[in-house]
Amino acid sequence: MRPHHRYKKLKIHEITVFAMLSAVMFVSKVAMEGIPNVHLLGTLVVAFTLTYRKKALLPIYGYVFVNGIWEGFSPFGWFPELYLWLILWGAVMLLPQKMPKVLAPIVYMLVTCLHGLFFGVLYSPVYALFSGMGWDRVWLWVLAGLPFDLLHGMGNFALGTLILPIATLLKRLDKKM
Repeated sequence: MRPHHRYKKLKIHEITVFAMLSAVMFVSKVAMEGIPNVHLLGTLVVAFTLTYRKKALLPIYGYVFVNGIWEGFSPFGWFPELYLWLILWGAVMLLPQKMPKVLAPIVYMLVTCLHGLFFGVLYSPVYALFSGMGWDRVWLWVLAGLPFDLLHGMGNFALGTLILPIATLLKRLDKKM
């Protein structure tokens, strides 16, 4: 008797595509490092989630792994990436899959905007845990970073205009495979 597999096995083309998408995430991050807290990562996470649903975690965590190799697996820099992108992925997974075409772009842009706005707050548990600061001081750190979080949110909102075009392109390419 054959064992029952809960999940379908990945196809060769999926492994290849997901590896390339991980690389696209990493290269886009490195290319935009000159602009503080503005990057395509949130846009790509949402577009991948809309296209691949659960399987989107593969390119997302491929990126997290490559970024860890590049920057080091430090508790301050790498550890938060283990859950920060999962939160954004989960938020998109909870949204209805069929939204009115007029509403969908705004909703996705707002989700990435909110992720950027609350990035410091979402990051703060790691900072509190590994810095040894009390929560009262960590909240001061969050407040001090608020201008960067505002820039992050605005950048995510603006770059969020690319979410649906990227997801549409990925779906078309996926159908051709």
